Amino acid sequence: MLTLHRAAFVLPDPADPTAPSIADGAVVVRGELVEAVGPYGELAAGYPGARVRDWGAAVLAPGLRNPYGHWLLERAYHPDPREEVGVEPVADGLAGSTDEARCGASARRGLQRMLGYGVTAVAGPFERASVRTAVARSGVVGLPGSAVSSAVSSGGVDGGPEGSGPQDGGARPLDPLAVLPFAEAVYGRVAVGGRADFAVFATAGVAGDGSAQPVAGGCLATVLGGRLVYRRC
Repeated sequence: MLTLHRAAFVLPDPADPTAPSIADGAVVVRGELVEAVGPYGELAAGYPGARVRDWGAAVLAPGLRNPYGHWLLERAYHPDPREEVGVEPVADGLAGSTDEARCGASARRGLQRMLGYGVTAVAGPFERASVRTAVARSGVVGLPGSAVSSAVSSGGVDGGPEGSGPQDGGARPLDPLAVLPFAEAVYGRVAVGGRADFAVFATAGVAGDGSAQPVAGGCLATVLGGRLVYRRC
């Protein structure tokens, strides 16, 4: 099935400052791949039978990379709603645990919450088999710890095996935009022939140069391999 995703701004490659944004743009997805990227009018005319998802005054861009994966999925505990202890990760709630079933269930909940922030890739390393399985089955791209860029590390992010994260030892955010500039937080690009991994974000408004930037916590939808895996209600 063909799906056409329309947004006020399509940013195919935010990490490249020379890459243009597309006002009133669209992305056509066939199966799990990107079929076309361009102005909405052109793609709507070229794909008249496509199902249209119109995201309105939003930014469509590559999904985000969370550099705190090791800490968030292997050390922090993500409570089950039935436990009625809140939804925030419990720091070091899994430290020393040998219960793989509990660790895997926590990781699945953590990954689901990350999707709500537009995360499509997460940095490891992942030492627990249950966590590796959860990441693989989620569709989120698992990255080695070395994938965390030096630019991110210089800002106080540690993606090493201990996965401590911020240098102040505080909680690690599920939302990469809480600590990283948008251009550094994105993973990959939206390109014809590539896997359809992207997210849609609310924007704080349009800058004087006509550009738009997502706001932290503003994810409206996340697409993984062409599947809509998160949509804000």
